Amino acid sequence: MIKRLKPYLRWLVLGLTTFFLLKTLQSHWQGVLALRWAEQAGASLVMALGVTLAAHIWSGWVWGRLLQGLSAQALPKGWAIATYLRTNLAKYLPGNIWHFYRRLQACRKIGLALPSALLSIVLEPLLMAAAALFVASLSYPGWQTLALLPILIGVHPRFLNPILQRLARGKQAALGLQGGIGGNNDATIQLQHYPLAPLLGEMGFVLLRSLGFLLALRALEPILWAQIPRLVGAFSLAWVLGLVVPGAPGGMGVFEGAAIALLQNTLPPEIILGAVAVYRLISTLAEVLGAGVSLLGRSDRPPLHPPSGF
Repeated sequence: MIKRLKPYLRWLVLGLTTFFLLKTLQSHWQGVLALRWAEQAGASLVMALGVTLAAHIWSGWVWGRLLQGLSAQALPKGWAIATYLRTNLAKYLPGNIWHFYRRLQACRKIGLALPSALLSIVLEPLLMAAAALFVASLSYPGWQTLALLPILIGVHPRFLNPILQRLARGKQAALGLQGGIGGNNDATIQLQHYPLAPLLGEMGFVLLRSLGFLLALRALEPILWAQIPRLVGAFSLAWVLGLVVPGAPGGMGVFEGAAIALLQNTLPPEIILGAVAVYRLISTLAEVLGAGVSLLGRSDRPPLHPPSGF
């Protein structure tokens, strides 16, 4: 039933978020047109672009360390970052799975086993989501007790492994891959240790993305120090919704709609609309630049020796 409804659910989410965005824009379009850039807006936008690009590079490094720990093999120098950046743009293709498929292809090309590669691409977004929720919970008073402990417990291998195995089978079926998952091979796709290091790494990614958003917002509106926790928390929640809610590829529309809804009592609506539009442009440009940078560090050499650990 869920599989049958999933394609329609995606269109429903896309339709609802598009309607919400258009309705909001219709109500505040005059204010958006009247927006003026703040002082030193150019510097803020350049810094936002640089920080967002750094976030993607950092995420590629974290994925590489995660993959290296799961596969117990050393990766060619710079390969993980280059592969991550080069495949990132494929998430905007219909289906939202092609960046995963290209990363699996790259892993198999250098001789990595399918179970380890598949586990890495399933585990990475789960840790991203947990990290974003963790950061958001720190920003909202009263959420810490309710959210922090369940998040930390939820990524324990005892609770995470059954989810990982189910998601891995689903991802394998969606990508049309054969072998490596199921039966006696399930042990090879289990997480053996608490993923503290990659979880902290993904928190760094979320914080860098949040900083990029704050810099984009600063180009339109001065930011008070007291507003930063709320802005970071709202961004983290909006970003994770764009990651996990089935909708437009790359979270387009879902992130924007969630950010507007979460910040409507914090900033003027026209400022929020302008900021999310500017940040979407900056984020996409950073991914394009990252794909270009990846060509400089591309390496397809096979692993040479076991790593020292993650």
